Amino acid sequence: MASVRQWSIRLVPESNPSVPNCTRVHESPGVLFSLGGFSLNFFHAFTDVIVPLFATARPFNRDAELLATDYQPWVASVHKIVTQALSRYNVVNIDDEQKSGRETHCFSSLTLGLKGRGQTELSINSSESNYRMRDFQQFLKTAYNLKKTTAIKLQRPAASAAAARQKPRLLIISRMHSRTFTNVGQIAKLCRDELGYEVTVAEPYEDTSRYARVVNSCDVMVGVHGAGLTNMVFLPEKAVVIQVVPVGLDRDSAALFGEPAGGLGVSYLEYKIGKEESSLIDKFPADDDVFEKPWVVEKRGVKVFRSIYFDGQNVTLDLARFRPTLLKALELLRQ
Repeated sequence: MASVRQWSIRLVPESNPSVPNCTRVHESPGVLFSLGGFSLNFFHAFTDVIVPLFATARPFNRDAELLATDYQPWVASVHKIVTQALSRYNVVNIDDEQKSGRETHCFSSLTLGLKGRGQTELSINSSESNYRMRDFQQFLKTAYNLKKTTAIKLQRPAASAAAARQKPRLLIISRMHSRTFTNVGQIAKLCRDELGYEVTVAEPYEDTSRYARVVNSCDVMVGVHGAGLTNMVFLPEKAVVIQVVPVGLDRDSAALFGEPAGGLGVSYLEYKIGKEESSLIDKFPADDDVFEKPWVVEKRGVKVFRSIYFDGQNVTLDLARFRPTLLKALELLRQ
């Protein structure tokens, strides 16, 4: 919160000489929100900004003007399609306006801060909004012009020759710098050659619109715990998301992605790797606290914890052990 600017409201008489004259009078209502915090992270951008912004601005039917404090051009650019779908006006960098002193914006109605953030991640507080995550998901599909509404419905294996030719699309989210799949080629080969998936391997692009179309075209999405899994908001209904959970990161994995999946109408599967599937086995003894007592490691501080489990760990999946999870995904597509 240190990077989130505080704004205050003062009640003053209109005749007070300290009140500046309006240079811009807005007929539409305004919504003031922050692009600070952890919004550079794709997951936190959705949980802390995009979803609450939807819950706050959507009722105005694109007539509200969005005023961004703590403005970050890259964040604003990545989510421009969303803000354009929520407002017919360009987002105003209100900090620049205030610093320059060029303009005094006057609104008859202003919403200060966002509402609707749920108690769980990627959710909407029903006491503050009439919208649900399925409404948000439909909003995204319209904004990004996503065509696939429902995942493939697989028939039983022996149902027909046509059924045998059905190929569900599976996306493996690639990561380049940490928590990467070191045997992604073997994983793709297993999925494609033995289990009948049509496989795509792709790292999330800076062009969110392009990656949203890739995700939406798939029926199953596989990824290591991380912000990339947030892209499940673009999956079609009844798709399956598989979260691969590295060593030490299982405490919040289901809360961050498993619980939200239900609100998005997709099925959730979780695969927790064994210590032999983690690159940490090459750095620490098998009986080290890193494997046996992650909570002890956490007491050393967040920087130490993050450097080990988030930044210093890659995953080599045991294909035989992972195979039942992929088969379970196929079974869910048959239901």
